[in-house]
Amino acid sequence: MADYFPWLRWLDPQGVKRKMKRDLGKAIQIASKFVKERMEERGVGGEKTTDFLDVLLEFEGNGIAEPDKISEHDANIFILELFMAGSETTSSTTEWAMTELLSNPETLMKAKAELTQVIGPNRKIEESDIDNLPYLQGIIKETLRLHPPIPFLVPRKAMDDTKFMGYFIPKDTQGFVNAYAIGRDPDVWVDEPNSFKPERFIGSKIDYKGQHYELIPFGAGRRMCAGVPLAHRMLHLTLGILLHQFDWSLDGNVTRDTMDWKDKLGITMRKSVPLLAVPKKCLV
Repeated sequence: MADYFPWLRWLDPQGVKRKMKRDLGKAIQIASKFVKERMEERGVGGEKTTDFLDVLLEFEGNGIAEPDKISEHDANIFILELFMAGSETTSSTTEWAMTELLSNPETLMKAKAELTQVIGPNRKIEESDIDNLPYLQGIIKETLRLHPPIPFLVPRKAMDDTKFMGYFIPKDTQGFVNAYAIGRDPDVWVDEPNSFKPERFIGSKIDYKGQHYELIPFGAGRRMCAGVPLAHRMLHLTLGILLHQFDWSLDGNVTRDTMDWKDKLGITMRKSVPLLAVPKKCLV
């Protein structure tokens, strides 16, 4: 409401700011607990680790162009962003992928067949296997095309008055990139743009790493998401393990025709009603 009536912003009529401060405060408390525990372990000579948190705590700058040390507060924010960005993107995209697969049984069987052929029954999928699983890659790309984690990418602001492609853009104008609309543009995705078809990426060089503007769920250019390499690995490994190790079916009260496809926007675009899927350990 405050977006349409700015003079109501200080009242916070829908409680958006109040809820955000409350939830963010809880999240920072969780992150700070990790940081404090690590600092205590280091203080008493605990087991030495070499992860990202240790790098933050051991940082030594020149005090001029960079700080002498990373403060505990800044370390908390770093860790919080790492958890929120990595876990939210992976979980929401995996849920959408499973939703699409369970509503497309033939696609699900093709994915499982590829995993069985490449991985075999006696080991689990590893990072080195990803390049040998083109159909699984197609499923991830197709899921990100139809269900980008952040449908409107991080906004940008015009630093000066600008003329671009016949449009006048005043200084301080805020612009959004609609990744959701781009991914469903019928002029680009001519073969049933609203349908889930991983096959469209087989033999195609289109990727989501910022080089192809028809598929930019993580943005593009110098300020695209820095976590793309991590997301790439986590998405393929997570979905690959779920499909390779288990057979899946919908909850008994849900069918393909009654599945809920509504979404809701939070940190990422998640399903409004969580997917209820039943796993059964693969026997082979």
